[in-house]
Amino acid sequence: MPGLGTTLGRGGATTALPDLARANCVLIQGSSMAEAHPVGFRFVVQAKERGAFIIHVDPRYSRTSALADLWIPLRAGSDLVLLGALIRQVIQRQREGRLAMVEYLRCYTNASFLVLEDFQGPEELDGLFSGWDPESGAYDASTWAYQRGEDGEPLRDETLEDPQCVLRVMERHFARYTPERVERACGVPPKSFHRLAEALLANSTPERTSAFCYAVGWTHHSKGVQVIRAAAILQLLLGNIGRPGGGILALRGHASIQGSTDIPTLFDILPGYLPSPEAVEGEDTVASYVARHGRRGGWWCHMEAYLVSLMKAWYGEAASAENDWGFGWLPRRDRDHSHLAYFLEMLDGGLEGLFVMGQNPAVGGQNAKLERRALGRLKWMVVRDLVEIETASFWKDSPEVLSGELAPEDIETEVFLFPAAAHAEKAGTFTQTMRWLQWREKAVDPPGEARSELWFIHQLAKRLIARAKESEDPRDEALRALDWWYPELPDGEPDPESVLAEINGYRVSPQPKSEEVEKAAAVHPRGGSQLAGFAELAADGSTACGCWIYSGVFGPDGVNRGARRQARGPLGQGWGWAWPADRRILYNRASARPDGSPWSEEKALVWWSEEDGWTGEDVPDFPAGKAPQTPALVGSEGLAAHRGSDPFLMQDEGVARLFVPQGLKDGPLPTHYEPLESPVSNPLYREQGESPLAQRAERELNPWAEPQDPRYPHVLTTYRLTEHHTAGGMSRFLRQLVHLQPELFAELPEELAEELGVEAGGWVTVRTPRGAIEARALPSRRMQPLKVDGRWIYQVALPFHWGQGGLSRGDVVNDLIPIAFEPNVRIHEAKALLCAVEAGRRE
Repeated sequence: MPGLGTTLGRGGATTALPDLARANCVLIQGSSMAEAHPVGFRFVVQAKERGAFIIHVDPRYSRTSALADLWIPLRAGSDLVLLGALIRQVIQRQREGRLAMVEYLRCYTNASFLVLEDFQGPEELDGLFSGWDPESGAYDASTWAYQRGEDGEPLRDETLEDPQCVLRVMERHFARYTPERVERACGVPPKSFHRLAEALLANSTPERTSAFCYAVGWTHHSKGVQVIRAAAILQLLLGNIGRPGGGILALRGHASIQGSTDIPTLFDILPGYLPSPEAVEGEDTVASYVARHGRRGGWWCHMEAYLVSLMKAWYGEAASAENDWGFGWLPRRDRDHSHLAYFLEMLDGGLEGLFVMGQNPAVGGQNAKLERRALGRLKWMVVRDLVEIETASFWKDSPEVLSGELAPEDIETEVFLFPAAAHAEKAGTFTQTMRWLQWREKAVDPPGEARSELWFIHQLAKRLIARAKESEDPRDEALRALDWWYPELPDGEPDPESVLAEINGYRVSPQPKSEEVEKAAAVHPRGGSQLAGFAELAADGSTACGCWIYSGVFGPDGVNRGARRQARGPLGQGWGWAWPADRRILYNRASARPDGSPWSEEKALVWWSEEDGWTGEDVPDFPAGKAPQTPALVGSEGLAAHRGSDPFLMQDEGVARLFVPQGLKDGPLPTHYEPLESPVSNPLYREQGESPLAQRAERELNPWAEPQDPRYPHVLTTYRLTEHHTAGGMSRFLRQLVHLQPELFAELPEELAEELGVEAGGWVTVRTPRGAIEARALPSRRMQPLKVDGRWIYQVALPFHWGQGGLSRGDVVNDLIPIAFEPNVRIHEAKALLCAVEAGRRE
C-alpha cells in the first residue's frame, strides 16, 4: 500500500492517498471492516483523521463500530428497507428542489428516461413486477423497457416531471419505504435514520463526497444483488459515483478474490468478464455469440476483439479465421455449475472427481454436513493445502465419523493430499479490492515437496496435453490445440512473468522493434511485441491477450507495472497497477460537470482542457479528445452513440442505470423481500414474503424452518474474526493465533443470556433445522435486542472458523447454514437465518 507523499494537482497540494481516504463521509454496511479487512480500514481511519464522518450499520457492535461516529444496529436481512428509505429521502429532497447534485442526476443517470406505460411495480402488484409468470417461475421483462422514438433512441423528459420517467417511477416504488417502516422492519428508530440520512446528504455536494463499503453482509442473501443495486442507486442519486472520495467499495475477502473474478474461477464468465458460451441454439459461432452478448452502444462493442484475442492466447496458431478462432473448443454452459449446484450434483453421484485448492468446503461450505456427505460420493479428490485440512481428512475424522453416523470403510473416496506453497513462497500478482495488481517476489523456497498452484497446474497441463495427443477422441481436440508454451525455471515452475506477459497481450506476428524495446526484452516469447493496452486489441487474429482488462500491466517497454513501489500521484499512482489502464477511479468523467469543468476545486479529478483534451489527476475514463459538447450520432455504434457528456461508457445509453430495463432476473428496481427463514412477515408486501425467484435446495439433508417458526425464535448471523482466516486452515494450526482466539463462542444479547441462565464462558447449544453446534457463551451489549414488527427480537452471532483439525477444535458453524440460491449470481444465504439457543452442551 502506498505511503504518504505530496503532489501538486489542480486543487493545490494533495496527499497521495487511496481514494477512500479522501471521503468526507464513509458508510460501512454489510461489513465488519476493521476485523475482516484491517489493512483497508486504515484508509477509513485516515479519512476520519482528515475530518470524515464514519457510520457503521451492522447487527453487531465491533471494532469497526468503536471507531465510527455513528453505529446503527439493525436486524440482519433488513438492509434493503433502510437503503430504500434513504433513496426515498433523497428523491423527496429532489422534489423539494434541495438536492445538491441534481445536475448529476439529470445528466449522468437514466432518471429522465421514459418507461413503458404498461410497466407495473410492487406498489401496484403487492411485491411483484409486471411480467411475472407463476407457472414458469420467471419474469417476462418486456414491460420493463424504455419508450423509444422513431429513431429507436429512448425518450426522455429532462424536466423529470413525466410520471413515466424513471425518477417518478422510483418515487412511487419507494413511497412506502418510510422511516416508520424502517423502524418496523429493521428495528432502527427514526432519530437514528434521520441522522444517517442527513450525514449522507450533507456530505454529497459539489465540494464533498461520501463512500460506501460493503462485504458479504450484503452479498450473502437471497436478494444480495438487489441490496447492492440499492446502494448503487443511492450513490448515483447523491452524485458520488466516479468522483474522488465517493463510489462503492466491494471489500473482497482474500488477497486476490478480485483477481479470482477478473481471471475467473467462476463458471459463467471468461477472463475480463466475457460471458461464457451457453449450450443454446444460436450461440455456435463467434458472430452469434457477439450478437447475443455484445452491445451496439458503449465500450462492449469491442467484445469480438477481446474474445478473439483470448482465443489466440489460449490456442495460438491453432486458432484461425478458418476454424472461427477455435470457438467450438470452448465448453458450453448447459446448467448451473456454481459451487453449491455442483455439490448437490456430487451428492447425487453426478461427479467422479474434484480438485480442492485454496478452499475447505468441509468447514467453509454452506450446510457443510451436506457437503461432507457429497465428498463421500466421489471416486477421487485432490486437495492442495498448507496442512491436512478437514476436507482432506473428512473420511476419518468428520463429525459424522466421530459420532458413529458414518464409518471410514464405507467412504470410497480416494484422497490425494498435495503440500502447497504459501504466498511468501511463490512469485506472482495479487489483485486486491481496489483493482490494483501488486507483484510479490518469492521470499523463500517452499519446504519439502510443497509447490505453487502455478507449478501444479502447469505440470498437470503438460501431462494432460501429452495424453490428449495420443488420443483421437474429438473431445480431446481442445487439449491438443492448447498453446502451452511457458518457459520453466530450474525447479520446474513456469516463469510467472511470462504468464503475466501473455495475460497482458502481444502482437501475434513479429513487429519492427525499436532499440529501446530490444533493450527492455519486451518481445513476447511467441513472436510479436507486448501491447500497450486493450485499445490495441483486434478481432482479426493479429493480437493475443489472456485478459483484456489487464492489458497494459506489462507493456512494450518491458516494465512489470505490478512491481512498482513508488507512489507519486495523488491516488497512489506508481504503486502497483490498477485495471483498466492504471485508472484508479472508474467512470471518472462523472467527476466533471457536463461542460467538462470540475464540480468544485476541492473535488477536481479529471477535466476538459481546450488545449490538452481530458486531463487531470487520474487516467481519464473517456476518449481523450472527445469534447463535452460532442453530440451522439444517431444510429451509430460504440462510443459514437454517446454524447460528450455521457460518462458511463460501458452502458448502452452512456449513463448509469437507476432502473434496469434488462439483465436482472428479479426486477428492474430493488425490492425488499424477507430472508428465506425470517422471524416476521414482510412488513412492506404482505402477500409476497420472500423473493419469488430465490431457490431453496429441497433435500432431506437441507431442511428448512417455516416462516415465523416458533421452534426457532432468534435471528442467526455469522462473521469473521481478525485472528482467524475463513475456514481456519491458515490460522487454527498456528499457536499464536490460537492463543488469541482459543475457542468457538456465540455472541448473544445479555437479556437472552439472562433468560437462559447462562453466564460468560458457559456452554450454549445453537440449533437450526440443519443441525446443532455447541459454543462458549459470550453475553454482550454488542448484540442488542431490537423491536421489530411490534415485538422484541434477539440476534445471535457466530464466528465460523472452527473444525476438527488444528490446535483449536470446535463445531462447524456452517453445519447450521442452508443451501439456497440467489437468482442472478447463485450466491447463498448465510447472514440472516432462524435459530434456537439452549443452555448447556450439545447432546
